Amino acid sequence: MEAAPSLKQLFQQEFSRMVAVISHRFGLQHIETAEDIVSETFLVAAETWGLKGVPDNPAAWLYAVARQKTLYHFRRNKIYEEKVMPAIKAGQASEETLDFSDQHIRDSQLQMIFAICNPAIASESQIGLALRILCGFGIDEIAEAFLTSKETINKRLFRAKEKLRTAQIKLEMPPENMLAERLDNVLHVIYLLFNEGYYSGTQSRVLQQELCLEALRLGLMLADYEKTSLPATNALIALMCFHASRFEARQNDETSLVLYEEQDNSQWDQALIHQGVRYLERSAQGGQLTSYHLEAGIAYRHCQQTDTPEKWQDILQLYDQLLQVNFSPAVALNRAYAVYKVHGAQTAIDEAEKIPLTNNHFYFVLLGELYKNIQPDKAAACLRQALSLARSPIEKQQVLRKIALL
Repeated sequence: MEAAPSLKQLFQQEFSRMVAVISHRFGLQHIETAEDIVSETFLVAAETWGLKGVPDNPAAWLYAVARQKTLYHFRRNKIYEEKVMPAIKAGQASEETLDFSDQHIRDSQLQMIFAICNPAIASESQIGLALRILCGFGIDEIAEAFLTSKETINKRLFRAKEKLRTAQIKLEMPPENMLAERLDNVLHVIYLLFNEGYYSGTQSRVLQQELCLEALRLGLMLADYEKTSLPATNALIALMCFHASRFEARQNDETSLVLYEEQDNSQWDQALIHQGVRYLERSAQGGQLTSYHLEAGIAYRHCQQTDTPEKWQDILQLYDQLLQVNFSPAVALNRAYAVYKVHGAQTAIDEAEKIPLTNNHFYFVLLGELYKNIQPDKAAACLRQALSLARSPIEKQQVLRKIALL
C-alpha cells in the first residue's frame, strides 16, 4: 500500500487547484481572498486531523471545507448577494457548490497559468506568482529560492496581484489568434521556473527538486490539452525530463555539485530519460524547430552513458544551431566546452576568450579547466577570479575543490 500523503504534500498538490477554482468562480480580483480561504482550510485540517486522524479521502474533505468557507465569506461580504445570486437566478451557476470536479479543476488551472503569465505582469513577478499560486510554495520557500528576503517577495507578489486587478485580467484561455504567442510566454516562465530549481544557489536540495518537479508538472498539464500540446511544449517537457533525470547524480550528500564527467550514471533516472525520449519524439511532429528542441537534443545526448567523439560532435553541432536560433553568451560558453571535447583545449580557449562574460564565475571556471594542462599558473589565476565572483556556498566549494586539484 502507498503511504498517505502528508499535509505538506497535499498543500503542494491542492493549493493551486483550490485557488484556481475559487478565483474562476469569483474573479481574479479576489485571488488574495482565495489564497486566505485555502490557507485557513489547511489550518482547520491540521487541527482536525491531528485529533481525529486523516479522512479516507483527504482531498474531498479539503474541497468540502473550502466550499463552505468560500460561500460563507462571500455571503458575509455581500458579494454573494450582489454578484453571485443574480447569476444563479439567471441559471448560470449552482447555489451551493463550487465545482471541484477533475475536469473543472484542470480547466481552471490551465486558465490560471495563462492569467499569471500575462505579459502585462513583469517577468520576475510572473515567476514569483507562479511559485505561489500555481505551485503552492510558501513565501519563505520562494524567498530562499530567489536568495532574497520575504519582504522583497511580498512586494513582488503584491504588485503582480495589483496588476491582475488593474489590468482586469480574466481567468480564460486566450483567443485562438493569440494562443501561440501567449503560449510562448507561458513556456518561457516554466523554463525559468525549472532553471530556478536546477541551477539554484539555495542549499536546500529538497526545495531545488520540488521547483523542478513543479515546473515539469505545469508542462505536462499543457501537454494534456490539445491546443497547447504543440511541438515547443513537448520539447520543453523533454528538456526538463532529461535534466531532472540527472538531478540525484549532480549533488553528493554534502550538497556540493558533482561535475558531469564525475557523475555516477547509475544514479541517472532511466524512467525520466525514457519519458523525455517520448516527448522528444512527439516534439518532432510538425515543422517547428525551437530552442527547446535544440536544448532537449543536447540534454538527451548528455544522458547517453557512453562518452564517444560522435556524441560530442553531435552536441557541438546542436550548439551551433542553438546559437543561430537563440544567441546568448551563456550558450556560447557551454558551446566552448563542447569545442574543447571535440577540438582540444587551445581551440576552445580561442573561442571562450571572445565571449563577453567576464563577470560570470562559470566563465573563469571553464578557463581554469582549459588552461590547467597548458598554463597551470594561468589556470590558478582564473579559478581565483571565479572564486571572487561565485555567489553561493556551493559554487565557492566547487571552485575551491578545483584549486586544490591543480
